[in-house]
Amino acid sequence: MPQKTLDPFSGSLDPLAPLSAVGLAKADRPLVPSSPDPVVFLDNVVKRFGDFMAVDHISLSINSGEIFGFLGPNGSGKSTTIRILCGLLRPSAGLGRVYGLDIVTQSEAIKTRLGYMSQRFSLYTDLRVEENLGFFGHIYGLNGVRAQNRIEEVLEIIGLTARRRTLTRELPSGLRQRLALGCAILHQPPLLFLDEPTSGVDPATRRNFWDLIYTLADQGVTVFVTTHYMEEAEYCHRIALIDRGRLIALGSPAELKKNYLHGCIYEVETAEPLTAAEALKSADQIMDAAIFGRTLHVRLPADTEADSYLKPYFTAAGLAAVRIKPIDPTLEDIFVALVGENKENRN
Repeated sequence: MPQKTLDPFSGSLDPLAPLSAVGLAKADRPLVPSSPDPVVFLDNVVKRFGDFMAVDHISLSINSGEIFGFLGPNGSGKSTTIRILCGLLRPSAGLGRVYGLDIVTQSEAIKTRLGYMSQRFSLYTDLRVEENLGFFGHIYGLNGVRAQNRIEEVLEIIGLTARRRTLTRELPSGLRQRLALGCAILHQPPLLFLDEPTSGVDPATRRNFWDLIYTLADQGVTVFVTTHYMEEAEYCHRIALIDRGRLIALGSPAELKKNYLHGCIYEVETAEPLTAAEALKSADQIMDAAIFGRTLHVRLPADTEADSYLKPYFTAAGLAAVRIKPIDPTLEDIFVALVGENKENRN
């Protein structure tokens, strides 16, 4: 029997179906935009707060139905960019359009076409699940039978039908995040902004949440999502890497790994990765090094023979059992390298 899938506009989710049934491998398929014009367009957008440059001449465009990841460390300008696109902040300079509407002069018209899930949980914890949905439905102008029908659909989409009478404060964090998403999609927006939507939840819950995001994209919803989880970026069709307000890379996960990394990555397996990292501080050919769990990732110039170059440093540090092997770069490797280069360029 074929597995039912989520439908954010008809509420056709089988409540017993596992959310992970929606395949995350879809990120690799080509996009077919429903319109020749981008949904989101930014050209040299700047946002200053006094002398501080929060957004530094960012330019990008996003297609219809695309899951677009905005990746960067805390304080890099991700949330500020979202607030500009939502019409909550006025840019200091530059041009921006959402569905062809100017982000400065037509911001009120833009707001009717988007849903926004903020980084901080912003629902009323003393209301029941369905009461929060009803409250947001009223804000969006949904009333009567229309509102109730849509609430029923959304409860199915987010898998909270059985919890509809539960007080929001009694929900686990992962279910609170689902409820926040439900409130953001209640009015069926074609564009969805998710600001760190899985912050503070466990990996399994994050995976389930991304199944919901994929389902929305399958229905033509354009999703702009910020995150600092590198593994989540793999689920996006395209990613923009941002650091200190600057866009430092843009492309699909595969394109970033292919085009933005100079040199080769090696994985160093050792019982003492911190000692190994310390031992390499004086190695002048190290382009960058970062600890990954119990291993160390080291980037070297392509013409460097890793074993003969690295092992003397480890031997001098008293590390006997060290294994070195070349590996394909991860997005985190790319990000570490590009952030380092951006820092050097600024200095």
